[in-house]
Amino acid sequence: MTRVKRGYTARRRRKGIRLFASTFIGAHSRLTRTSTQQRMRALVSSHRDRSRKKRDFRRLWITRINAVTREDRVSYSYSQFIHNLYKKQLLLNRKILAQIALSNKICFDMISNKIINQSNTKINQISNTNKGIKES
Repeated sequence: MTRVKRGYTARRRRKGIRLFASTFIGAHSRLTRTSTQQRMRALVSSHRDRSRKKRDFRRLWITRINAVTREDRVSYSYSQFIHNLYKKQLLLNRKILAQIALSNKICFDMISNKIINQSNTKINQISNTNKGIKES
């Protein structure tokens, strides 16, 4: 049988893997089999951590908003704040709210006071109508 030289295709494939793994340490960057395994592992980790990053940032924003809402008012919490935001149809996402809470607390207080005052006036109106019903 004649000899078949298969070097070109295999070399191109291995070169691509080695370029990806060139920053890895030790045999992980030099040996083909281990660099292939490390490449697969790196891609899996990057895919997983993209979702985890979104989750972690959302947790951070929620923590910051909660801390600022509880600063002055003891009874007001994050969940009540978000609930009242949705009731008033002020559609600000958590990222923007957290940035406002850090950089401009006066603006954040204005937003929260507006929400609190509007919800308190509605509660007072409901309680006044209930008193009128009980008296008659």
